[in-house]
Amino acid sequence: MSKLVQFHALHIYKCHRYIIYSIFLNVVFLWTRYRNNVHIEATPSFLLCSISPQAWLTFAPVADQTAQYLRVSLNLVNWLSLVYIVVAVFFSLITTWVLDTLGLRFSLIMGSWLNMLGAILRVIGMLSCIPERAIFPMVMGGQTLCAFAQPFFIFAPTKLAALWFPDHQRATANMMASMANTVGLLLANIFSPMILSYTNTLFMLLLIYAIPATIACFLATVGIRERVPPTPPSASMVTSSSEPFLQGVKLLLTNKAYVFLLVCFGSGIGVFTCFSTLLEQILCVKGYTNDFAGLCGAVAIVFGVLGAFLLGLYVDKTKKFTEVTKINMCLTSLGCSVFAVVSQLSEQKFIIGAVCAWFGFFGYSVYPIAMELGVECSYPVGEATSSGLIFVSGQIQAALYLLLLQALAKPMAESPLSVCATGTDANLSWTVPVLVMAGLCTLGTCCFVGFFHTDYRRLRAEATASPNRVTNQSTGGDTWANSTDA
Repeated sequence: MSKLVQFHALHIYKCHRYIIYSIFLNVVFLWTRYRNNVHIEATPSFLLCSISPQAWLTFAPVADQTAQYLRVSLNLVNWLSLVYIVVAVFFSLITTWVLDTLGLRFSLIMGSWLNMLGAILRVIGMLSCIPERAIFPMVMGGQTLCAFAQPFFIFAPTKLAALWFPDHQRATANMMASMANTVGLLLANIFSPMILSYTNTLFMLLLIYAIPATIACFLATVGIRERVPPTPPSASMVTSSSEPFLQGVKLLLTNKAYVFLLVCFGSGIGVFTCFSTLLEQILCVKGYTNDFAGLCGAVAIVFGVLGAFLLGLYVDKTKKFTEVTKINMCLTSLGCSVFAVVSQLSEQKFIIGAVCAWFGFFGYSVYPIAMELGVECSYPVGEATSSGLIFVSGQIQAALYLLLLQALAKPMAESPLSVCATGTDANLSWTVPVLVMAGLCTLGTCCFVGFFHTDYRRLRAEATASPNRVTNQSTGGDTWANSTDA
């Protein structure tokens, strides 16, 4: 027994050593790059954004093994990811109201507590004293609590960028906060297969993910102490006040450009949710292991973070939000179409890995730019409201797409290459579903490229702002901070 405890402790140390390194490097980069512009309380916000996605994708990279451990069907395991979509659809509007009304600090602390409690409940559900019939409900209950936390972190980047960063750093700041979410997906894709292969127990997997959730909750509670920086970082934060929530929603739904972005880019979010959730199930039928599927997801995310970093710097200098979004969506559709073909081939690891890298570089990277574009075309509506509705649209379409793709996946009579752990329950033909997924991605892209046109309202407001008014407000930081709800 003592050797077993030592074995588990060793691998917990190894896994979290890399997490601690990544957090440390993130803090150092943020401090060295923005120390002259941003109060240090903004830094924990970036770190929090990387924690919630780890809970979302804990089970997706090891779906077949999770079904074995929990003694449930693969469809029920998929609901551990789908619950995030369902909660987002019904809870996101409340979250946007909380962010725009009660503020960023309150929202991040509340989200961190929900995420920690959900992570702990998942661990409790796997204890040996829990009856077998209660295991899955408790894990699902913990996953649902974590799902309630996710919108607070998903909607935070645009609000964080607007509140704490000047106009020439907003796209980069939004990129870093948004990609922190993506880094969380990366960690889940890498660590879930690795931890299960080392420990062969779901309890240890959930315990390891609960540790950073607890640390993040502590950092949020004691580290985020100010609601806004002492002085406004840009003219738009001085010269405007956000529309009331319901009025803002009405303005968004009557804004033609925003509606096209809402539907078309929301479709792209739905496609990427399907890709992240179903990747392991699509590949295992063709003989690719969970480790390889996790590696493909990790490659897509790494290249997505790289692409987002480059795009953030480029857009901050050029302000070409629309052009960058359209080009990236076109190249993403091309990658999705190629993936639909090569994912049905066996023994093509290099090609599949390269396509996932392409898919991530152009697909994941455009997310923060599109969110900034949503703020630009909908100003002065609150940042959380404009980005929140896009995310809700993406989650609704993701739920519909996942249900459609799973319905189109038919059992295979023979699957000699399959390495799916649950046997015949996982031996499904994904040929038609991946082609449909590529078609949906292409359709959304074509509509967006052809019909989306907008003026950059926030940039125009900043260009026409009175210099004297901005200077006076900047020197009266206490007055601005006290009068700002966000």
